[in-house]
Amino acid sequence: MTSQLEKLNAEIIACRKCPRLVAWREEVAQVRRRAYQDQEYWGKPVPGFGDPHAQILVVGLAPGAHGSNRTGRQFTGDASGNFLFPALYRAGFANQPSAESRSDGLILKGLYITASARCVPPANKPSPDELSNCQPYLERELKILNPKVVVCLGRIAFERILGIYSARRPARKFAHGASYRLENGVWILCSYHPSQQNTLTGKLTEAMFDDIWEKAKTLIE
Repeated sequence: MTSQLEKLNAEIIACRKCPRLVAWREEVAQVRRRAYQDQEYWGKPVPGFGDPHAQILVVGLAPGAHGSNRTGRQFTGDASGNFLFPALYRAGFANQPSAESRSDGLILKGLYITASARCVPPANKPSPDELSNCQPYLERELKILNPKVVVCLGRIAFERILGIYSARRPARKFAHGASYRLENGVWILCSYHPSQQNTLTGKLTEAMFDDIWEKAKTLIE
């Protein structure tokens, strides 16, 4: 299983399917943000990471321009990660509450994190075609990991996962805290994305986010 994920991640890192995203991720990595001028940016597609035996798969949207596109690890080095990893630590899924770099010692337990799109998109909006180009990677992660629970951070991740499982139903709508058991037995759990747009406005609070991870634990039991 570990070797399968390593092979997949190597393919993801080498991907150049989407010309617009390739150009943008590399431009961001070359220009850099002033605060990180002395750092070497990753500037490539960002693979998933975590426990290869995870029962919970977390699916986000796409790398942040100066977060994952800089550090090379999902949700690492940006505001969304600063909200996500403390919650995972409180829930017992992470060994530490911070995520700053690929070498910071962070270990995930029982949980694997990935994204719908692997390259940073302009304005944080991947196109439908770009999402479709990336979808085979997500499909392979699902096949390798065979999770019991998929936590979808945001509507796009939710819609992508339902599409992969051919599980779209009118009654299955995205809402924070909503959960659906699919015909194959997999649970889908919805959460608002931990972006600043949601956390600074109070749309997503720490208590609301903590509830998601506690619910995820109950679903795998």
